[in-house]
Amino acid sequence: MNHIIWDMGGTLVDTYPEVDRALSEAAFGDCEPEHVRHVTSLTRRSIAHAIESLSRERDLDPGVMDSAYTALKERWRHRPAPVMDGARQVMDRVRRLGGLNLVATHRDRVSATHLLRALGLRVDDMVCAPDGIERKPSPAMNLLLIERHGLDPGQVLCVGDRGIDIAAARAAGTAAALLVRPGTSVTLPDDAPGALVVASLRDLLAVLG
Repeated sequence: MNHIIWDMGGTLVDTYPEVDRALSEAAFGDCEPEHVRHVTSLTRRSIAHAIESLSRERDLDPGVMDSAYTALKERWRHRPAPVMDGARQVMDRVRRLGGLNLVATHRDRVSATHLLRALGLRVDDMVCAPDGIERKPSPAMNLLLIERHGLDPGQVLCVGDRGIDIAAARAAGTAAALLVRPGTSVTLPDDAPGALVVASLRDLLAVLG
């Protein structure tokens, strides 16, 4: 594989620990381990699902949760979440091979752009679902990037941290890699077998080129 389509939050950038703490504080008024673990179980599906579920469970106005997440994204403009370990090295290898580093994210474009800029991460293109593109597990974002750059799907690796990333990759006809971090549990969709499962992005260095 010469090109990578990256998921962003939880894959390229280690956003989830800060998201989980911010939503725990908003929902419970603290970051007690059991509360953070509960939030984590919800955000691994999606942040929108976590906000909806916590608002219902805690009888809160969803605006309270949305405001906490918005405030976090604003802080990231100056104090961004860290780049996932190994991401810079893999991106550099892709460039040296003449490939493209592309991003397909559910994050809004303004937030995603600010985060990439604050971290000094240079990507070749990015598509954002809030721009009107169908969300994963639809392959729409991946297909758009492939078409836009005239890529051979057989030379593309899609990297994500959730089953929907793998399903979207398979539907687009590309290889897929699933990043599974300690303490998380991810089940691959039945219709998306054969994904490369890695505990570190550094493991991808061996499959490039």
